[in-house]
Parts: sequence; C-alpha cells; structure tokens
Amino acid sequence: MNSSHFTAAMIFAIATSVVFGVTSKSTDRERLRYGLQVFGIFLAVILGGAWVMYLIRR
Repeated sequence: MNSSHFTAAMIFAIATSVVFGVTSKSTDRERLRYGLQVFGIFLAVILGGAWVMYLIRR
C-alpha cells in the first residue's frame, strides 16, 4: 500500500481525535464536539506545517 505523508497524517488525526473524544468527556454531545475540535486543530497544524515547510524550501 502506497500512501502519502498527508494520508498518513490524516489517518493519525482521525484516530487520535476519536480516542481523545471518547476518553475525555462525559456526554455523547461533548465527546463529538471535542473530537471534531481536536480534529480541526490537527488539520490546521498539518496544513500550517506544510505551508511552513513549503516556504522554507522555496
């Protein structure tokens, strides 16, 4: 299986967000909201880091 670094980072972000959401909050609504929030933060960090690396290499 050939996957890109971005795909691997997204799989990690999804898996980690699910685990954080399930283990850290008490109600289902809080779990879902926190999981989505953590996923959004991971996504922002992944894309922000990619832009920083692009600008450094440029």
